[in-house]
Amino acid sequence: MKYVFTFIGCLLLSVAAFAQKGEVIVIKDPLIDSLIARRAEVYRTTGEVKPNKPIVSAYGYRVQVFYGSDRREVFNQQARFKSSYPKLNTYITYKEPNYYVRVGDFRTRLEAQRLISELRPSFPTLFIFREKINAPTLETNTNDQK
Repeated sequence: MKYVFTFIGCLLLSVAAFAQKGEVIVIKDPLIDSLIARRAEVYRTTGEVKPNKPIVSAYGYRVQVFYGSDRREVFNQQARFKSSYPKLNTYITYKEPNYYVRVGDFRTRLEAQRLISELRPSFPTLFIFREKINAPTLETNTNDQK
């Protein structure tokens, strides 16, 4: 029993001997505070859409109309698509060794599927991909007609 009390006493003394008190000094760039304040201001906005300002979008769907390793052929296919559908945005991406032509900024898969059914006769290899899309541009009227 004597050994147990001695052991517990030594344990308590060792814990007290190694306990340290200190002070933390934070050194940071003053721009960090301004960035935090700016971010808080952005999240405080009412969410109203302003003309000519980019709209941050989420994930949506695009239709891949062509892929290949020949760069000229990819640009030809893009031009061919744009001549038939000038209102749809086209995007060319490169992932070695192929180029990909993807079109549209669809919010739902159903919208992309409708385009596929329309394009099937002209473009034989069509696929739907889920990726980050651009929000549609807002058409604002400068002439207020009343």
